[in-house]
Amino acid sequence: MFEFLLLNLGTIIISLVLLGIVTAIIASMLSDKRKGKSVVCGNCACGSCPKSAACHGLGGAK
Repeated sequence: MFEFLLLNLGTIIISLVLLGIVTAIIASMLSDKRKGKSVVCGNCACGSCPKSAACHGLGGAK
């Protein structure tokens, strides 16, 4: 078991780093969603975004 971990240490470390990055991205998206920010528009000026009506429920279909 210990030999397996030593042989695959690089792969394990890179996998854990990538898992952390993906987790942080998902957490950020969920946080933005709870704050009412759109995932599509991001933090831009939504008035100029062609999808603003759909994102913010201003008469657009959801």
